[in-house]
Amino acid sequence: MTTKDEFLLDFGRAERIGLEEAIYCAGKSAEQIDAILDAAAERGARFLLTRLDTAKVEALSAAHRRRLDHCPVSRTAFFGEPRPVEAKAAVAVVAAGTSDVPVAREALRTLHYQGRGATLIADVGVAGLWRLTQRVEDIRAHPVVIVAAGMDAALPSVVGGLVASPVIAVPTSVGYGVAEGGHTALNSVLASCAPGITVVNIDNGYGAACAALRLLHAAERLVRPAER
Repeated sequence: MTTKDEFLLDFGRAERIGLEEAIYCAGKSAEQIDAILDAAAERGARFLLTRLDTAKVEALSAAHRRRLDHCPVSRTAFFGEPRPVEAKAAVAVVAAGTSDVPVAREALRTLHYQGRGATLIADVGVAGLWRLTQRVEDIRAHPVVIVAAGMDAALPSVVGGLVASPVIAVPTSVGYGVAEGGHTALNSVLASCAPGITVVNIDNGYGAACAALRLLHAAERLVRPAER
């Protein structure tokens, strides 16, 4: 058995669901990732790689490293030619604190990989509510809002009570004691009194971006027939 026997890439996913396959790199060896990228290169395919840390990037072949646009903060990488990003931002990615930025940037980079414009609005948590009120109009200007927050994860509920856009909450593993690990944040957003908030898994910025993309794709499918 060779490394190539350990994966089967889904090149038809974008046609089925409108979202390309992403390569989750945690738990994969550099050898496995190299083999996956070899297969992608043979087909002229692009890929988004997630949970790819700097040490693993440095262990990849030089040829693949040269083709990667790697962000160490979000631990994401783009393989292949970049897709042009829309000038108008459709998604606001809101981070409660600076410690939540890695998760927020994973969402932002996933959106940019798909060519979607997105705006990062960071450090507007409820501990300093004035910071949020200063940016509320900026957040409201976006059709979809992603909110990443740890500790008690109060921010998604507050944002959900202030904006009309769909709100996707990402509980993060930021915090002390019982908050650590993100389970308190997850329970908080699941129990939110702000109606209609969507919740993804702990630290899952990628999943939040995919939820936003599905919403945008659905809205576009509704608009297109009316334009004919």
